[in-house]
Amino acid sequence: MMRNIFLGFIRIHILHHACEGEIFGVEMMDELRSHGYEISSGTLYPILHSLERDGYLTRRDEVVSGKVRKYYRITEKGINALEEVKKKIRELVEEVI
Repeated sequence: MMRNIFLGFIRIHILHHACEGEIFGVEMMDELRSHGYEISSGTLYPILHSLERDGYLTRRDEVVSGKVRKYYRITEKGINALEEVKKKIRELVEEVI
């Protein structure tokens, strides 16, 4: 159960940072680790791909140091979802904490 809860938190965190500007995988792994999430690329990249596939993120590719880096940005659908989840988080925090 805890894994599922944390995966939800990770998705929210990704949307939050994608709302601030473009993100990419390694950068997000470092960001998430700074908040105590031990996440592997085998967990993160499928999450990014699913958020893109479901229309919450868009992607552009750029060659950096000879490798293709995938940059993600939030979509309008992602912004709407993030705003909705923020309301739910506030409500939950007020009730639980």
